[in-house]
Amino acid sequence: MATSETSLLEQPAPDVELPATGGRSIRLSSLLGKTLVLYFYPKDNTPGCTTEGQNFRDLHPKFAKAGAAILGVSRDSLKSHENFKAKMGFPFELLSDVEEEACKAFDVIKMKNMYGKKVRGIERSTFVIDRKGTIRREWRGVKVPGHVEEVLEFVKTLG
Repeated sequence: MATSETSLLEQPAPDVELPATGGRSIRLSSLLGKTLVLYFYPKDNTPGCTTEGQNFRDLHPKFAKAGAAILGVSRDSLKSHENFKAKMGFPFELLSDVEEEACKAFDVIKMKNMYGKKVRGIERSTFVIDRKGTIRREWRGVKVPGHVEEVLEFVKTLG
């Protein structure tokens, strides 16, 4: 397993396929030709994850104008994702990574402290993948305030 110092920058994005909201599966390579914002978050319907998703939702038209698709990924079930997406009105799909296939490929599973206990969980992370499938920017250990705006500014530089 990769260490937390692992950077995927300027490497081809892992080509994983996961079940998505909307009753389909999405393979990352099927999005070649578009800029992709892939964000990993710990859990549906929790405060930070809800705020982050709402920020991506609210700026979605600007991402679309910049030619970027957005996908959210967590280990929650598809049913949980469908409910979360509907409740929040997300205009983008959520990917269910119950088996941690994408989480491992992008090295976002970390040991975290939860109420004094060590637990394995997703480290909030965002990756921008260019039209050719190369990871152009990564943010790890993301703090939600201002993050989505920063991602949008970077996406705009890709043209």
